[in-house]
Amino acid sequence: SVQLVESGGGSVQAGGSLTLACVNSGKQYSAYAMTMGWFRQAPGKEREVVARIYSGGGGAYYADSVKGRFTISRSNAENTVYLQMNSLEPEDTAMYYCAASHIFSCVPRRVQGYWGQGTQVTVVS
Repeated sequence: SVQLVESGGGSVQAGGSLTLACVNSGKQYSAYAMTMGWFRQAPGKEREVVARIYSGGGGAYYADSVKGRFTISRSNAENTVYLQMNSLEPEDTAMYYCAASHIFSCVPRRVQGYWGQGTQVTVVS
């Protein structure tokens, strides 16, 4: 099965950086053939897509709000997808979730696949 585990969240000052990681800890199935992405959900707001990357490592997509500041990458050898977040803003404060799917959508409710439990990112001004 696919079991996604996020890490790397924390509290950081505005302008700082964090790198999130999402590893598939499942033993019997690799997510390497799946599109993977990061979503986030702030308190009182709907979950929204942040970034997406295809199985081969190409086709990176970013939400307008993070373009130029965030970078998504993946290591299929390590079964891991990363989200490098620079120039963080208080508006980036949210729970960040990793998702993997053969049928991926930037609309969270349409993602037919697997989700992690999330990692909290808090940006203080």
